[in-house]
Amino acid sequence: GKCTFCSWANTLFPDNCYRTRKVENVLDEIGSLIKLGVKEIMDDSGTFPIGDWLTEFCQGMIERGYNKKVKISCNMRLNAIKDLKIYQLMKQAGFRMILFGLESANQKTLDKLNKGLRADEIEPCLKICKKAGLEPHITVMVGYPWETKSDAQKTLDLAKKLFRNGIVDSLQATIMIPYPGTELYKYCQENNLLNTLNYDNFDQSQQVMRTQLSDAEIKKMIRALYRSFLTPKFFLNKIKSVRSTADIKFYLKAGLKVIGHLGDFKKSKKLKVYEKEM
Repeated sequence: GKCTFCSWANTLFPDNCYRTRKVENVLDEIGSLIKLGVKEIMDDSGTFPIGDWLTEFCQGMIERGYNKKVKISCNMRLNAIKDLKIYQLMKQAGFRMILFGLESANQKTLDKLNKGLRADEIEPCLKICKKAGLEPHITVMVGYPWETKSDAQKTLDLAKKLFRNGIVDSLQATIMIPYPGTELYKYCQENNLLNTLNYDNFDQSQQVMRTQLSDAEIKKMIRALYRSFLTPKFFLNKIKSVRSTADIKFYLKAGLKVIGHLGDFKKSKKLKVYEKEM
């Protein structure tokens, strides 16, 4: 299935027209990137291929020795892999970070988003990935039209728990945006929930649809989540994990991005008005 909020699945790949490339073709491209000095690759496809394709890819990375020259990170559905051995093979093949779209801790929301995920699967699936030595990263969103404040807080509390217990290495929280072309956008149109038609506002830094929470409430909750884990202990653990000057540069860049991201959730901004709305 495809998530109802995802612009990629609904606009770039309608009718499930997504096709995977041949493993050899992808490996050849990675070889070219290595020659150019690339040290890490983030495959930002909606979800990385699994099954035989993934196994063949991992074996190819190992056989060519690419696993010792470049790190791979990717997106993946949370319950796509439940076999520890597959994650261990990915780790051996050079995978580092796996981004999982958790999005919500509420089953009603997961069902409405067509996540194909049970809320009680979240923690066990993440633990398997972590046990293999990979670095799970989760994304969550706040501001669904049907969710109450307690629903939203439940999601943020779960994200906080997963991070503090070392089950995930990093996380990202954003404001839910109904992108044009998605099922969620159609839902907002049909229920007259859109606050603006100016797409300059659809940048995940402000609320663009009517929900049970105000823009200020949503931003306050997200800021509280980020502040809860940006502690001295967190920074000390990152310092301990430094192994090279490249690591130092990576964490400095990442730190600046987190600070910049926090700035997105300061005060509520006035929505830009589209001329047809005037």
